[in-house]
Amino acid sequence: MYAAMKSGDKIKTNTLRTLLSALKKMQIDKNEDLNRDEYHSVIKRLVKQLKESADAYQKAGRSDLYEKEASELEILKDYLPEILSENQTLDLVKEVIDQISADSISDMGKVMSMIMQKSNGSVDGKIANRLAKELLQ
Repeated sequence: MYAAMKSGDKIKTNTLRTLLSALKKMQIDKNEDLNRDEYHSVIKRLVKQLKESADAYQKAGRSDLYEKEASELEILKDYLPEILSENQTLDLVKEVIDQISADSISDMGKVMSMIMQKSNGSVDGKIANRLAKELLQ
């Protein structure tokens, strides 16, 4: 944040201030230091909020606000763990389906739960859900 302040990058400075504020709030609420998963969950929550508001601004034709949200989103993505590619996600989905012997769409909850546990937050849930549905149908 200090490097962004010194360089005069106001968007990055404000984005990182928001992130630090959210992290400190969670740390105060928890009353102890955050672990890596909690740190990433805070960032993911902020990323999700930014995506939703960016989509809303885009639909409303507010390109100025959309661009601001999109640039903040790109800044926060640098602090997230690397997301698996679609092919890597497909391999993981196949592995989980084989492991729990899932054979119908009714097993979707078990499959997704196991995928999210195994991936440690490095998989895009929407992509995994779509791939699991395709394979279970």
